[in-house]
Amino acid sequence: MLIRQKKKSDVASYEITPQKLYLDRRRFMGGIGLAAGSVALGVMPRTSAHGAVLPPGAGEIPGIVNGYSKLGEKDELTHLNAVTTYNNFYEFGTGKEDPGVNSGDFKPRPWQIKVDGLCAKPGTLDLDDFVKPHTIEERIYRMRCVEAWSMVIPWAGIPLGDIVKRFEPLGSAKYVSFETIVRPEEMPGQRRSHILPWPYVEGLRLDEAANPLAILAVGLYGAVLPNQNGAPVRLVVPWKYGFKGVKSIVRMSFTEEEPKNTWQVMNPPEYGFYANVNPTVDHPRWSQATERRIGEFFRRETLMFNGYQEEVGQLYAGMDLAKNY
Repeated sequence: MLIRQKKKSDVASYEITPQKLYLDRRRFMGGIGLAAGSVALGVMPRTSAHGAVLPPGAGEIPGIVNGYSKLGEKDELTHLNAVTTYNNFYEFGTGKEDPGVNSGDFKPRPWQIKVDGLCAKPGTLDLDDFVKPHTIEERIYRMRCVEAWSMVIPWAGIPLGDIVKRFEPLGSAKYVSFETIVRPEEMPGQRRSHILPWPYVEGLRLDEAANPLAILAVGLYGAVLPNQNGAPVRLVVPWKYGFKGVKSIVRMSFTEEEPKNTWQVMNPPEYGFYANVNPTVDHPRWSQATERRIGEFFRRETLMFNGYQEEVGQLYAGMDLAKNY
């Protein structure tokens, strides 16, 4: 199945915010159209403690601490508007604009997450209890879609490895899987069973989940996750293609057998379990050697493991990466 994407011209160059502007409140406020438009209307935009303009109706996340950030000289933060209006979330429709347009009725609160399978401490927790024992960190990561477009996003999240340890997987557990909520009354894409089999499922090996880069994100740009970006909690694994980032998680299961992810079930010749970013292994229908950074006109070279080879390459020592799709 081909995931639809917009033309290069559909996302303008001004929809990129340089990192230095994001980190400087005054320059950020003076440097983007949203701020200027709000002032013209006599309404000051709400901003996070980091100076980011918050999405309408979003609440700032208090107590975020600085986390990992490893970007190249040519990496700049993708503008908030692009992050929240150009994404894939098929539960709300297959168009890039569909999640933003169709997710207004989705209710991310109250929320519970079930943890089960091969672990010593299973249970069903309210979201606040799930998050409370952990420190929320800002993680600025590249995000590379399998469709060969990319972004740079300042996430707010919890190290997945800390969560895994908390529930004490048994020695027989080798994998952890995640499931998205099923609410067709609020998620119109789920009313069409031909799009994907629901619920959306993803998984990782436990050593992948324990890698310090893997997080469960609860926010972006200093504010709680918008509905269209996977509210209230989603997986972020920056060295893998974006479809691994299962959204609106309600279940986390420890298993001995490798879980089948949704795209693997839907189209096994084209999508596998690992989905590591690898510019030397093309998708069966397009090259993965280059990518289009949203907000830029010219394509750029794709980096092995999305630029995180030093941090994660050891996870795949001895594996044939040409078969690691």
